[in-house]
Amino acid sequence: MKTKIYSFLLPFTTILFFGCADLEQTSLSSIDRDNFYQSKSDIETAINGIYQEFTVDGFYGMFNNQSIYINDLQTDYVKAGAQTNSAHIREISNFAIQPTNLFVGYAWEEHYTAINRANVVIDKVSEASWLDDAAKQNYINESRFLRALMYFNLVRYFGGVPIVLHDGEGEGAPRNSVDEVYEQIVADFTAAESLPANYTYLDSKASSLAATALLSKVYLVWAQTSSEKGKANQRDYYQKSINYAQKVIDSGKYHLLDKFIDNWSVDKKNGPEHIFSIEHDRTVNANVTGHCTFATNWSDAEPVLLATSSRYYEESDGKDQRRDGSWAKRIYNPNTGTDFVFSVPRFRKYIDSLNFANPASSGNAAGQSTNTVIIRYAEILLIKAEAENELNGPTPAAYDAINQIRRRAYWSPYHNVQYAPSDGSPLELSRLTQEEFREKLREERRLEFILEGQRWFDLIRWHILVSYVKQNTPASEPLKIQNISKRNYLLPLPLEQIILNPKLEQNWGYSGETGDGPYDSTFQ
Repeated sequence: MKTKIYSFLLPFTTILFFGCADLEQTSLSSIDRDNFYQSKSDIETAINGIYQEFTVDGFYGMFNNQSIYINDLQTDYVKAGAQTNSAHIREISNFAIQPTNLFVGYAWEEHYTAINRANVVIDKVSEASWLDDAAKQNYINESRFLRALMYFNLVRYFGGVPIVLHDGEGEGAPRNSVDEVYEQIVADFTAAESLPANYTYLDSKASSLAATALLSKVYLVWAQTSSEKGKANQRDYYQKSINYAQKVIDSGKYHLLDKFIDNWSVDKKNGPEHIFSIEHDRTVNANVTGHCTFATNWSDAEPVLLATSSRYYEESDGKDQRRDGSWAKRIYNPNTGTDFVFSVPRFRKYIDSLNFANPASSGNAAGQSTNTVIIRYAEILLIKAEAENELNGPTPAAYDAINQIRRRAYWSPYHNVQYAPSDGSPLELSRLTQEEFREKLREERRLEFILEGQRWFDLIRWHILVSYVKQNTPASEPLKIQNISKRNYLLPLPLEQIILNPKLEQNWGYSGETGDGPYDSTFQ
């Protein structure tokens, strides 16, 4: 995919300077593609270059800030705080995003750069006659896993996008259909399932079970699209989602952590709940969302990312460990030796409590070594529960999966006590209608995945983005309520890409269109 970034990059350094702290990264040096692939070490270096693209570009990096800013800021519960002086961030926060938005431009550029790097590896390794067949397939399948992950993001961000499978192709290519993109995603993740079971011990490296887990998610999401095949094959896709989720469960490799917050502890990476994550180290590829949620340290000055209201904390059950695992109403200040109490709670998952008091680390770096979780075992259980309910109603299998999540939520790892909800309702769900189960599951996902880059995607695939945001956004954020419309079911294509490739048609609603456009009454 031919891409180019124009002078719209000039504000980049300004935002880095006035926004959250940034650590520079060194990009993978360009290599001679014709002469480089002469050893396994060369190939592994090239594959590392694909991974590297996930955390380049500092503030705008794909899995640094980008995924959270696009997927959580475009909801009811997150806003751009007072420290935010970037028009690009405020556009996202207020559902006023434009085709010139920097996050949109970087999203397209970075994903296609990673795709092209994967394509180069696949093409060159396929031609490597000196390489044994087993190693060749492993390298190819690892690259296909990473390519699939990129297309899975792109199709949910932009809808149908050009499918580019070989280096040198893609210039002037039109958009493929949503179904064609999903077919390619499935093909690549299916190939990656052939990776050896012992291929890696790191959850930040592609693995066969990570491919299986992501296939379970891909089929769930595809079943809920309005695409031709999504609608025609919905029941089949739900069943496949269940089957893949069950395969992960049956592997016995993963389980829920007793302590919810341990999923984001820097000393507990590669834990038994982590299936696939993006690795961060503040000395190498930092700049994750954490420092933007705690950039103002122990004060009530608003950081770049902040909850739209304290009600999200206040309405959470104190017996549910996800409340204090997701929100920091108070946090220990090592400078005073006392707890600081925030008027509006901070997002807890990305505050690195092991290192924020380190004299060598400024407070706003308190999260730059926290990994970005792409998929964890809790989501596999919720995927299974959701797909089962959509296909067959609230079956025993659906109850078992969702109740595992609820039991962990109300388990006290500090006192070894199983609590029940404070409102007197039963801990374990039962005897619900399909619609009641659906609503309970959606609420569990909301509580489970706060600021994990999931919420916008969820509201979109459930076709409730507009109605949910209008009904649940606090009145203190009128621009969110006023601006949200059906155009926000997709991002705009970057303006510079449309200039480069006239065959790329802009998504509906970003050229002044009004009404419902391609979205029927099922999109609320």
